[in-house]
Amino acid sequence: MNINEIKEYLPQRYPFLLVDRIIELVPGEKVVAIKNVTVNEPFFNGHFPQEPVMPGVLIIEAMTQAAGILGFVTENKRPADGFNYLLCGTDKARFKRPVVPGDQLVMTASLIAVRRHILKFACEARVDGQLVASAETMVAEQRV
Repeated sequence: MNINEIKEYLPQRYPFLLVDRIIELVPGEKVVAIKNVTVNEPFFNGHFPQEPVMPGVLIIEAMTQAAGILGFVTENKRPADGFNYLLCGTDKARFKRPVVPGDQLVMTASLIAVRRHILKFACEARVDGQLVASAETMVAEQRV
């Protein structure tokens, strides 16, 4: 998926759209997505001006956005149809090294479970093949 296709599945827009491309998508199983991290990201102005580091919460948000695309495709739903997914839980979050300008986050989300209107995913983010973050995230379906 390119950015225009991604925008059909994610309601977020600049500066909170944190998925640039989908490179693999298997409905009901997994998604692999890319986030190109540049020095122009607005959060780097304050985190931290002398030594920019991508905030961990935004890495989790980026992984969850990728997971959300997997959820939408798996459930055959889109925001245009009146559905949204909201982050409702994060477990087992771990950060292994800082993410800095110039890094390319390769994020993988695998569907663990679907119960009622809650989807649970195992997520990882890597830079140059090295694990930088992992978490289990949950999203809840919302009718809008």
